[in-house]
Amino acid sequence: MRLNQNTLLLGKKVVLVPYTSEHVPRYHEWMKSEELQRLTASEPLTLEQEYAMQRSWREDADKCTFIVLDAEKWLAQSGTSEESCMAGDVNLFLTDLGDPSLGEIEVMIAEWYLYLQAS
Repeated sequence: MRLNQNTLLLGKKVVLVPYTSEHVPRYHEWMKSEELQRLTASEPLTLEQEYAMQRSWREDADKCTFIVLDAEKWLAQSGTSEESCMAGDVNLFLTDLGDPSLGEIEVMIAEWYLYLQAS
């Protein structure tokens, strides 16, 4: 959603930034996991389809999508790329455009999940 295109939310442990094309390659790698696809009810996409999906999410009037960054990594060094700090994503779905206080939220912490699977 263009509404959150310039929004950055800084917490103690995480930073939420708008999902941009810079994030797509890492996101696409996460979503190659069959288990993450199952858990998120997602279908496998090509990298080109993932870029198209990111563009469509940016244009959606009823969805805000953020990438979750590891705040410690992101703040540790000036110039650290967001892609190298990515941990997951957050999607906010507005269920009633007439009442922006109503919605649904989804959180996926892919790095943690994939780390546990590799252990």
